Amino acid sequence: MSCCAPFEAEAAGAGRSGPAPEEVALASRPLGENLFQTDLAVPAIHCGACIRTIETALNGIAGIESARVNLSTKRVAIRWRKSGDSQPPFVSRLVALGYEPHLYDAGGSGPDPILIGHIKALAVAAFASMNIMMLSGSVWSGATGDARSLMHWLCAGLALPVLLYSGRIFYVSAWTALRHGHTNMDVPISIGVALAFALSLYDTIMGGPHTYFDAATTLVFFLLVGRTLDHVMRERTRTAVRNLARMAPRGALVVNADGSREYLPLSEVTPGMQLLLVAGERVPVDASVVSGRSDLDRSLVSGESVPVSVGPGDRIEAGTLNLTGPLLLRSEAAERDSTLAEMLRMMEAAEGGRSRYRRIADRAAAFYSPAVHLTALLAFVGWMIYGGDLHQSVTIAIAVLIVTCPCALGLAVPMVQVVAARRLFDAGIMVKDGSALERLAEIDSAVFDKTGTLTLGDAVLAGASEIAPKALTLAAALAAHSRHPHSRAIAAAAGANPHAPAFETITELAGCGIEAELQGARYRLGRAEWALAPGSRHPEATVLARDGKLVAAFRFSETLRPGATAAIAELKRQDIAVEIASGDRAAIIAPMAEKLGIPTYIAGALPAGKLARLEELRVAGHKTLMVGDGINDAAALAGAYVSMAPASAAEIGRNAADFVFLHKDLGAVPQALGVARAAARLVKQNFAIAIFYNVVAIPLAVLGLVTPFIAAIAMSASSLVVVANALRLGRGRKNREHEPLQPPAIAEATP
Repeated sequence: MSCCAPFEAEAAGAGRSGPAPEEVALASRPLGENLFQTDLAVPAIHCGACIRTIETALNGIAGIESARVNLSTKRVAIRWRKSGDSQPPFVSRLVALGYEPHLYDAGGSGPDPILIGHIKALAVAAFASMNIMMLSGSVWSGATGDARSLMHWLCAGLALPVLLYSGRIFYVSAWTALRHGHTNMDVPISIGVALAFALSLYDTIMGGPHTYFDAATTLVFFLLVGRTLDHVMRERTRTAVRNLARMAPRGALVVNADGSREYLPLSEVTPGMQLLLVAGERVPVDASVVSGRSDLDRSLVSGESVPVSVGPGDRIEAGTLNLTGPLLLRSEAAERDSTLAEMLRMMEAAEGGRSRYRRIADRAAAFYSPAVHLTALLAFVGWMIYGGDLHQSVTIAIAVLIVTCPCALGLAVPMVQVVAARRLFDAGIMVKDGSALERLAEIDSAVFDKTGTLTLGDAVLAGASEIAPKALTLAAALAAHSRHPHSRAIAAAAGANPHAPAFETITELAGCGIEAELQGARYRLGRAEWALAPGSRHPEATVLARDGKLVAAFRFSETLRPGATAAIAELKRQDIAVEIASGDRAAIIAPMAEKLGIPTYIAGALPAGKLARLEELRVAGHKTLMVGDGINDAAALAGAYVSMAPASAAEIGRNAADFVFLHKDLGAVPQALGVARAAARLVKQNFAIAIFYNVVAIPLAVLGLVTPFIAAIAMSASSLVVVANALRLGRGRKNREHEPLQPPAIAEATP
């Protein structure tokens, strides 16, 4: 479905001219060398034709380096060069095109007025079309005279709200397109509906035997179904960027030179300021540690599940979470230059690239409308010359417009997607982006994150049975006082013990471990170099020490996700090249890659590195599936050709993914691939049905063998055939609750 012009903008913003130049200047981000970037929100962007119209117009303005449209977020990113005190007139150009712009706010949220409007219009069209079809039954069965006239007038009354309310979505879009010198698929739709209603009203007044109110209302109803489905599918991709923006703190506690403190908005924090960060807060901007020690959760930027200890002189990134102790920081970058802001920009750019995927129906829109208009016009002129009957010529022209309605073409993709989504839902797999099914069916490579994706992400104490029970009990009693992942793993391995010792003067030292006293002895659980006496040889592990002497050493492992081995084997059987990209060290990844039979892996991969690897694969001609779970995977999930995440993933990762599987079994990946490929076959069949229908129906309509009513029936029948074909996808084996494909395996990992 396609609509290139914004009826919502016309309705809600008539008479407005967008943000003032001063507002634009303040909101623009300097890029250096007199280059600026301005992000504008354009709610009226709906389809590929909108993108072409806007990008072509803006890129033709002197001073604009580039203009790119993100269909998912309805965002226009404009890079422009300042000349003196002036800026290129891109705002006025957008207004002139009929696209009302606003300053872009990635964190904005609220109800979707476009979706609400579509649903209301659809409800009115559904109610009216069903009742008109019911009333028309009496005419079809032979009603004559006053009874037939009464039925026609009742149908006219029911059709009027559809014409004025539901149909306005198409009328205003068509008028705006024509007013700005271009056309779209809403133009023939609007003409066909309006003429069918007008001719039917004329025949009702004149007592004619036939009216076509049912044709007009049914046409509007089917088109609104496709339009609404398409909008919902695209809108769901926008939440990923909004949720990533919400991860940033709104301000920071600044320590002034005189020791006083004040809370400043993040936009007012400048490099060199000293900031106080307490445990439980996220780092507001990129900074270095002035004083204090703590453990940080860096999973947002590295994917590493184990907290990292930091102290004076260490540099830390915006968005990382402070876990255990207060820190005094020195800011190293402004808000817009921070790591979190860069991740947000990467994710938006990646989504923009993904949303430029063109469906066949969108590409057909460029030539569909002129062809329909020309065919209807030639039919009208030809019949006027041949028969000279204005009523007959108009009727045939209307029939041509209706019979060529793109309903079947428009439903060919979304209906298959809905049925496929339902089948995947039964298997515990959620589809978040309609076009993802098309893309998943085409993949030839897959990249997996490790922690939380190939594994379940929780640390597990390795070899617990080999540790002396007394030592494990002592360690668990200490670990119970900490929320560190390794402490939780030790406590879980030991279980509840009513005879556990009661330690005294328990202290947790950030970045080191836990210290306590018991019967005059000092016990430490944590980093070996801290817990053991200076000069002692120590293992690279978490240790329990008594008065500086080793009592026990603890190593940890991760549990492979159920079905991981079978899922990787199935992907390889289908000639899908598989590799791992993880923020962990090579020593951790290599044994797991060998166990799973994955020959290629990338260690120490930060978000930009994962995105760069996906770009390398794209340049090499590959269409890659990204499977990940962490916040650090969000940009890669958005930038991949198609992406998938488990339900246990971070919220931002789930929102960035096209698919989310709700169970633990990684078999969801090849299962979704199978459904996607079946759906792709049905989509191609539906396109063939739609094309065959037009090849047969258009000549019949031009020859006058099809009335507008029969045209509406034929149009509806073609749509129903497409829907019935799509429903074949749901006849597959009913998916039981997904069972693991194999028992979970254990992969060793360093602490």
